[in-house]
Amino acid sequence: MKVKFNRAALSETLALVTTVVPARTTKPILQGLKIEAQKDKVLISATDFETGITCLVAQVQVEEGGEAVIPAERFTAIIRESVDEVLELQSVEGTCHVRGADSHFTIYSHQPDQYPAVPGFDGEPQIKINLAKLQEAVEHCLFATAKENTRYALSGILWEAIGKKLTLVGTDGRRLAKYKLTLNAEADKKLESEKIIVPAKALSLLGRISAGEKDEAGVRFVDNKMVLICGSVVISSILVEGNFPKYEDIVPTDYKNKLQLNTAATLSAVKRAALLTNEDSKGVKLALSKKSLVFTSRAPEMGDAEIAMEVDYKGEAMEIGFNPQFLVDVLKIIREDSFELHLGQSDRPGLIKSGANYLYIVMPVSLS
Repeated sequence: MKVKFNRAALSETLALVTTVVPARTTKPILQGLKIEAQKDKVLISATDFETGITCLVAQVQVEEGGEAVIPAERFTAIIRESVDEVLELQSVEGTCHVRGADSHFTIYSHQPDQYPAVPGFDGEPQIKINLAKLQEAVEHCLFATAKENTRYALSGILWEAIGKKLTLVGTDGRRLAKYKLTLNAEADKKLESEKIIVPAKALSLLGRISAGEKDEAGVRFVDNKMVLICGSVVISSILVEGNFPKYEDIVPTDYKNKLQLNTAATLSAVKRAALLTNEDSKGVKLALSKKSLVFTSRAPEMGDAEIAMEVDYKGEAMEIGFNPQFLVDVLKIIREDSFELHLGQSDRPGLIKSGANYLYIVMPVSLS
């Protein structure tokens, strides 16, 4: 194999692909990148057995086709530190040579036939969707997924596709985010009865892909795997097994206490109130009355905080406590200038709505 790369284009591709390379593994070959040079294109792949990615590299000149598996960390460091506009990569009998105008690096590589297969995108998409809209929906749900391995069924985002509607749901058991969006075409009817859970790691890659206004993503679900294609990038992942909670049962529908709040002002108030919380007092109290919403916190041996906001509220006076980080997380990703806050009793979840397509449920905390 012998290929000449535009260094900047190669560096951009490596920044995306290397996010899949595992930091620790019992199989050293997984810490390599598979580079495949064909007649007029070069593909770079990475996998950790569960998540895979393949990218087409822009601005290449293939002088000789072939394959190589090169250590990701060393190769990326060489490309990052190089100053040449064009770099040449040559693979000969288990050794890779990277050459610039004044440099020559020799790196020992792995056997390409020992590298695990990374799925490509074969067949017609079962889901067609605007990439930017999918990225926005994922961003609004991803932070609410479970991080603990003990909640494996909650470590991904639920996909429900019916007709031209796709609903994404993420939860960690203490909060839940739901986003509904419109597809570019009707989804495959085979998906209507499916409860598909896509791992958070695979979906986090979406945010790293540059998305134009009209860029489309295609998705297929085959043999317990998701395969997604957008332009020059293919992402694949094994789906999460397990039963996702019946989220419809916990969405409040009977709340009478509602108010409209400015997103930026509320985020600032929560952040400031959270400054005087600690491990023993993680909650921020919201005290709601006719014309004001007061955020308060208190930490033993530290002090207390009080931040007041003027509001237009017609319901009953009430108090409720929340983990401030759970409020900060959602307020940081809401793109509208204002949102709706719906409240029931102090022991029932709070409900945040942003626009017609997004809702967020957060469990209260006891401040007694």
